[in-house]
Amino acid sequence: MFGRAPKKSDNSKYYDILGVSNSASQDELKKAYRKAAIKNHPDKGGDPEKFKELSQAYEVLSDPEKREIYDQYGEDALKEGMGGGGGSHNPFDIFESFFGGGAFGGGSSRGRRQKQGDDVVHSLKVSLEDLYNGASKKLSLTRNVLCPKCKGKGSKSGASGRCYGCQGTGMKISTRRIGPGMIQQMQHACNECKGSGEVISDKDKCTQCKGNKVTQEKKVLEVHVEKGMQHGQKIVFQGEADEAPDTVTGDIVFVLQLKDHPKFKRKLDDLYVEHTLNLTEALCGFQFALTHLDGRQLLIKSNPGEVIKPGQHKAINDEGMPHHQRPFMKGCLYIQFNVEFPDSGALSLDQCRTLEMILPPRPGNHLSAMELDECEETNLHDVNMEEELRRKKQQQQEEAYDEDDEPSGPRVQCAQQ
Repeated sequence: MFGRAPKKSDNSKYYDILGVSNSASQDELKKAYRKAAIKNHPDKGGDPEKFKELSQAYEVLSDPEKREIYDQYGEDALKEGMGGGGGSHNPFDIFESFFGGGAFGGGSSRGRRQKQGDDVVHSLKVSLEDLYNGASKKLSLTRNVLCPKCKGKGSKSGASGRCYGCQGTGMKISTRRIGPGMIQQMQHACNECKGSGEVISDKDKCTQCKGNKVTQEKKVLEVHVEKGMQHGQKIVFQGEADEAPDTVTGDIVFVLQLKDHPKFKRKLDDLYVEHTLNLTEALCGFQFALTHLDGRQLLIKSNPGEVIKPGQHKAINDEGMPHHQRPFMKGCLYIQFNVEFPDSGALSLDQCRTLEMILPPRPGNHLSAMELDECEETNLHDVNMEEELRRKKQQQQEEAYDEDDEPSGPRVQCAQQ
């Protein structure tokens, strides 16, 4: 039939590329190609050469006649013309014919590669109650969508002409002289086609989008804030950003921004709260109700005979923040106790003597009358240390300024006789 039998060459390469055996069925070939082609597609950051090899291997093995020749004589026989040639088709054409041209949410990429659209990022303010209990928020947004009337073509006929201003590139290069013998080149979007590389005649423009290819759409997104989410965590709505022709639509991303809470502070999965006791409560015991973030009333009380010191902390297990995606597990709730002492003059001398009889005795290092006579008396006064430090710093700055203002002329020395 061919005059002479061709020399047999490697007939396992294409099977190895697809990762199947040489007895693989058509369904197995399709599954292998689908998985590998999506993974290695250049639009998804894959290797273009690997993508080309996959398409070539599938194009041959999916054709029964070419597969039979390949199995008998190998790749060289196909290159010599047996079975109508092999591997010369556009790999993107094969991919689109397999997936119907819309694998990544866009139209056909034949003749023009699709670019990745920008993500739209919004800040979403949430309260600590929202992160503790979970919440659902509805947000109304306006975005660009492909014109439904012209399907993003911008014209009634679906055709567009090449922009003569930029020769279809969408970009222009302008030059300017910045000095003797020096010229600067600058690249900018073509103002005639607005960077699209295409122009549409006024008569052929779509009546709905006026040739812009996109129209505005109002959409309500329901954002689910899950229990235990963190400040700065992202909630992503894939493919909900602005649409544009020949562009893979980006995502809408909401970034959680936690508002300050008047009572509770959060650190990871733990909660912190401060509570002030008066001196009687700190010495003799206390009991109070703490309203939690879900509205529950927690009874907080001391043990009999327990004394609370200023700055002391107590912990309650499983009353902190719920763990994200494991809401039945919770962190700790830490309570810092502050002790409020009575003001000066609030206790009479008799009350002070009574307290002295109850409280632990004073230290035994009393001064003798002779030692007291040798001491100089002082007067104590109240002071605000923050204000005191601020005043001293200002005084130092004023002294340094005064030193800079002193005359610094040459010094005259007296001649010795």
